[in-house]
Amino acid sequence: MNFKTIALLTCFAIFTSDVTAAFRAGIAVRNVTPDPLLAVSGGVGPSKAATRKAGELTVRALVFEQDGTRVTIVSGDFLGFPAALGNRVRAAATNVPAQNILIGATHTHSAPDCYGFPDGKGGTASDPKYLELVCARMVEAINEAVTNLQPARIKIATGEAKGKIAYNYYAEQLYDPRCHVIQVLAESGKAIATLVNYAIHPEVIGSSAGICGPDLIGPLCDRIAAQNGGTGIFMNSAQGGMVTADNRRADGEGRNWEECQRIGELLADEALRIVQPAAEQASPKLFCAARRISFPVESPFMLELLKQSAGATGFADGKLTTQMNLVNIGDAQILTIPGEALPNIGYYLKRKMRGKQNLLFGLTNDAFGYILTKEDFDSFKRYAYITRTSLGERTGEILVNEALKFVSESPKPEAIAGP
Repeated sequence: MNFKTIALLTCFAIFTSDVTAAFRAGIAVRNVTPDPLLAVSGGVGPSKAATRKAGELTVRALVFEQDGTRVTIVSGDFLGFPAALGNRVRAAATNVPAQNILIGATHTHSAPDCYGFPDGKGGTASDPKYLELVCARMVEAINEAVTNLQPARIKIATGEAKGKIAYNYYAEQLYDPRCHVIQVLAESGKAIATLVNYAIHPEVIGSSAGICGPDLIGPLCDRIAAQNGGTGIFMNSAQGGMVTADNRRADGEGRNWEECQRIGELLADEALRIVQPAAEQASPKLFCAARRISFPVESPFMLELLKQSAGATGFADGKLTTQMNLVNIGDAQILTIPGEALPNIGYYLKRKMRGKQNLLFGLTNDAFGYILTKEDFDSFKRYAYITRTSLGERTGEILVNEALKFVSESPKPEAIAGP
């Protein structure tokens, strides 16, 4: 073999290695608004009839790929998305490793029931055919996002979202105002996608208004697109007990689409403001790991609910088991939470995580109700509801211990991929 051939092969190997290791991203969206409309769920108990829609329900899939690792973040406009459905999606979306598919719910209170909550009459408002459609469209979105993969770089930032967006209904100031943003840019510099991670109950309208829709998340995503931020995607955070949309007005609460637009657009503008000055990460290292986490079900109410709910899965020997993910992307670390953790748990986990930016994806891979510390459990009268709809006193402690173990056993995030 002569020198020219060796040189050519060496250059080809280096080029191939660079292509293989290059960071790529793609995103896709599917509409899942039911036609005809279905009843909408605001939590445990009977769903409420919907007579009209405001905005469209969607499922959104954002795919990252780097050096043989492929990760998908899926967001659906639902109260929660149970593992029973998520596992159907993972089984069908064969172009991404099942354990690398993170499926979260925005937590809108104006969408059909995915859990099969009992209606008090021996049945449920959950519609199997509709849920089959949702799973199919989720898979379509994942597949299209993979097809749309292109060379990309990212910007990641954290900052306080200012303005009248959220507050804690139980204690006004006890919430995390920080907004975490991951923006994906094409080689041209044009934004492909903007992911917003923020703790809030999208419950401006609520389930009793007869309206089906994404609540404030729809306007948030629309505003991101209109402001050249690419396709928007929202992942909730530690919004339990009871971080909600600040729709308070002098004459009462604003429960209409206009208030959804005001809050959603303001949050979008704040997210874009926060990420705008962030430095670009041209070759972010991508890492994803998954492990099983189990919680004992000690609450009599939740035990009975599990027996009656059509969507329950992973329940055996008095425990619920689901998937927890840890993702490093660039200098950020992401950890999933299968429920609604209270803000103090969120603050603590973010403080102990190992990224320059630390994100918590709440209501992801499942939604096991409220997650409290043992000190908060069954304490203040204000906490009566979230105690009743928690799995039990040990849920918060188990989550924190398992999460910190996961973090300690995983590599630290790297802003730049290695050679």
